Amino acid sequence: MAVTSNTTIPSYSDFSVNFDVNPITGDLLKVTGVNSVVQSLMNLVQINYYEKPFHPEIGSNIRAMLFDPIDPITANVISKEVQNLIINFEPRVNVLSVVVQADYENNGYRVEIQFEVLSINNIFTISTFLQRLR
Repeated sequence: MAVTSNTTIPSYSDFSVNFDVNPITGDLLKVTGVNSVVQSLMNLVQINYYEKPFHPEIGSNIRAMLFDPIDPITANVISKEVQNLIINFEPRVNVLSVVVQADYENNGYRVEIQFEVLSINNIFTISTFLQRLR
């Protein structure tokens, strides 16, 4: 007896952050699948309040926290902020863990986000380095 499922995995797509152009068609290149979700997560971590037009509520105060003293307390606050951002504004993922470690020598924080894309049920990990720019 064959079992069929009517559930379909949605195809996520978005424009490339670099606005790269297809050399043949001249259209903007798309980022699809898990790469689209990863790009969205990285954008969420880096955006401040009031930077997204018509949605001032999307964003965080992470960039301002990078000017605080580099210590485990600030790392914990950044971890909670990243986790809240993803829970509130990225419905396609389930956050498993957010680990933020202070990097004293490089004057910043190493961030590792482990998440599960809900439609795929695979676990993915992305890492980034946050540092102040001024």
